[in-house]
Amino acid sequence: MKKQWFILGLISVLMISLIGCSSGKESKETITIGSKNFTENILLAHMMADLIEKNTDLAVERKVNLGGSDIAWKALKSNDIQLYPDYTGTIVANYYQQETGTAEETLNKTLDLMTKDKLSFPANFGFNNTYTLAVSKETAAKYNLKTFSDLAKVANELVLGCEFEFKDRPDGYPGLEKTYGMSFKKVNAMDRGIMYRSLTDGQVDVINAFATEGQIKVHDLVILEDDQGFFPPYHAGTIIREDVLAKYPELESTLKKLEGVLDEQIMQDLNAKVDSEGLKAESVARDFLKEKGLM
Repeated sequence: MKKQWFILGLISVLMISLIGCSSGKESKETITIGSKNFTENILLAHMMADLIEKNTDLAVERKVNLGGSDIAWKALKSNDIQLYPDYTGTIVANYYQQETGTAEETLNKTLDLMTKDKLSFPANFGFNNTYTLAVSKETAAKYNLKTFSDLAKVANELVLGCEFEFKDRPDGYPGLEKTYGMSFKKVNAMDRGIMYRSLTDGQVDVINAFATEGQIKVHDLVILEDDQGFFPPYHAGTIIREDVLAKYPELESTLKKLEGVLDEQIMQDLNAKVDSEGLKAESVARDFLKEKGLM
């Protein structure tokens, strides 16, 4: 009989412990971080998520690789996600169709424009991932290409490979046509994942690239100079809903921990670890935070 009571008592203790654990987990509030569909943005989203989970009482759901800029933007405004990494030039030129300027002017416009949508940009990570155009060393040598203006002179002989949204964005190909008179023989819109392969396979001659992409280093490409300064500054940071920031003000200081620890070269190296070494973005992000003493 005593043995029976002992077993019943043990079961009760275990059940109470489990209920306690369960209720604690359920009471933890959750926010959702999204990202666009390229390596760097995914890496930044994981860094943000890791820092939030370490420094706050919030749980984080990760919805990475959502798609292009417009998809992530709509998800944020509809509250399907509450924050994600983005770039000042994209916000001003693509979302609000406004003129950009210097890095400071573009950042100030970003902060001002987003207030009408009750959005905030609390953390500016400090690196500029501007658009650029890239060619192989062979193509650069053949046509003596160093600048966008050089490219414009022979564009009618070449094929441009670009991501789908670049083909139609005002800060993409339409703007290049207007600014440089750059008109290619053909424009092939494609998923970002196959652009570099298309270039190395000779299916296209020129691609649009990001200055911090690891694939530039991997494929030893030539970056052409934007000699008329067409592409605006694209400084990376966090877009977050104002209602979420008001509810969890600790998020601002947490996200600011990424300020000053990233630059263009660091991002290119981190991107290359995923794109060429095959490492998981989540692991690369966490290892970097540990290396910087942030985890």
